Amino acid sequence: MHHEVPLIATIAVSFVCAAVLGYIADRLRLPPLVGYLMAGVFMGPLTPGVVADSGLAGQLAEMGVILLMFGVGLHFSAADLLAVRGIAVPGAVLQILVATALGCGLAEWWGWNLGAGIVFGLSLSVASTVVLLKALEERNLINSASGRVAIGWLIVEDLAMVLALVLLPALAELLGGHAVADAHGAGMPLYLTIGLTLLKVCGFAVMAVLLGPKVVPWLLTLVAKTGSRELFTLTVLAIALGIAFGSAQLFGVSFALGAFFAGVVMSESNLSHRAAADSLPLQNAFSVLFFVSVGMLFDPSILMRQPLEVLAALLLIIVGKGLISFVVVTLLRYPIGMGLTVAAGLAQIGEFSFILAGLGITLGLLPQDGQDIILASALISITLNPVVCALAEYLHGKAQAKWPRVSDHYGRRKHEALGRELEKIRSLNEARQRAHQLEMEELIATFPLFAMVDEDSQEELLLLFRPKSALPGERVIRKGDRGDGLYFLSSGAVEVQLPGGDIPLEPGAFFGEMALLSGGRRTADVIAVDFCQFLVLERRDFNMFTSKHPVLREAVSGMAKERREMNYMRQKHARPSEVQ
Repeated sequence: MHHEVPLIATIAVSFVCAAVLGYIADRLRLPPLVGYLMAGVFMGPLTPGVVADSGLAGQLAEMGVILLMFGVGLHFSAADLLAVRGIAVPGAVLQILVATALGCGLAEWWGWNLGAGIVFGLSLSVASTVVLLKALEERNLINSASGRVAIGWLIVEDLAMVLALVLLPALAELLGGHAVADAHGAGMPLYLTIGLTLLKVCGFAVMAVLLGPKVVPWLLTLVAKTGSRELFTLTVLAIALGIAFGSAQLFGVSFALGAFFAGVVMSESNLSHRAAADSLPLQNAFSVLFFVSVGMLFDPSILMRQPLEVLAALLLIIVGKGLISFVVVTLLRYPIGMGLTVAAGLAQIGEFSFILAGLGITLGLLPQDGQDIILASALISITLNPVVCALAEYLHGKAQAKWPRVSDHYGRRKHEALGRELEKIRSLNEARQRAHQLEMEELIATFPLFAMVDEDSQEELLLLFRPKSALPGERVIRKGDRGDGLYFLSSGAVEVQLPGGDIPLEPGAFFGEMALLSGGRRTADVIAVDFCQFLVLERRDFNMFTSKHPVLREAVSGMAKERREMNYMRQKHARPSEVQ
């Protein structure tokens, strides 16, 4: 039976092995990523034991790359990057150039060609987002100036690698490889191929930047109004995968680049936090499958066959990149502690290294041994990263003890200026969050009725409400009209005109529910006696929302019943002249 379901078998075995080995890695105080990679090694064809379908694993890995890049774009913060641009941009660019040059030097020493050296050097120059965030989180440094610099540095590296993924296929033949079989522009002169590639990327970027912020937020809001969590999650994934696939088909760009732009566009929506939260489980699941599939490609015998090459690559990653980062930070006159934090956090390689290595193999640029060396270096550098971070903290403590004046004052002015700028950005973000929270709190304070539903449903209500206003003396509802919606009075005052006397309503009240529930006509006029603001829930939205929250419908129905009885009693005791 298992031979008939290779996809299910591959996914099931991958998840089980990754969960077990990920847990063991965490108990050993290692990043779970190490466990996921080891699960792939265990399941790979080059080790004894379980052998999974590597072809299916490769396709699942491609899905993992798409969702991984979508997550990177979704969390991309232009404001944070601009705040640390003075250190992150030159630092990341210089590190990439020097590390790539050193990688080319190693490749030349081993007898590889220039193309292999460039792919190898680029793969060793970029750190893992997952590992860096984990290291910063464990040390409570994510929101510190050093943490923001490290994250900004990594974003610049990621953007540079995205550009590399675009340009490598166009330059493959020049660098000693071969073009992809279905590559656009095959047989054209090199300058035309590169120009056409960049033109397509720019065209896609312009379309994404111009149309995306208008279409995607509108679409997310439209779907969010339905109140269906699964439909919202499905829409988020449809946008991510649709843009990734469409960009590859229409513009010839990679799935990774399309997914990255999909995330960037979606990050501009007010619902981006919900999109991130809803898509995170699937991102995590396919990211695990990505790391498992990478581990399946690893040949452990490389540690015996070429130990010196693995050691050289490891020294470049940990010592070389660490020194480059530290020197750049200190030369730009930032504190020694920041330099050590950045150097330690970036002294490893991960996701993009695997993607670049895979592309290098596909293009015939990187030999198989090169991919094995990169995978071995990644496994070891990720495993050693907590030790490297602890060593950086130890060195910082030693520097403070031996040279307290230099350690405390060097780079202090720039550090304080950067801290003020980051604090300003943080304050703006917190102000937006507080404003949203206050909006929710005010909604509940004004209309206690909505406390009956959960927070997600309250956010859904905010999307469903249609704001409306009325001037003093304006007729808000006319007797005899069809009930088109339920009115919630946010501010001002209105009077409901009934035969037994007018009934004043103040903020927090709602009206129009009787005709809405019965499907009949309005039974009274409602006149604004002050400048009023309303939140209107239209008939369709009211029926849809209350069908999922019957407790709210019961509360509105109960209020309608009370008002109906009260109106009846008022009319019953009214004088004959009033009734007429």
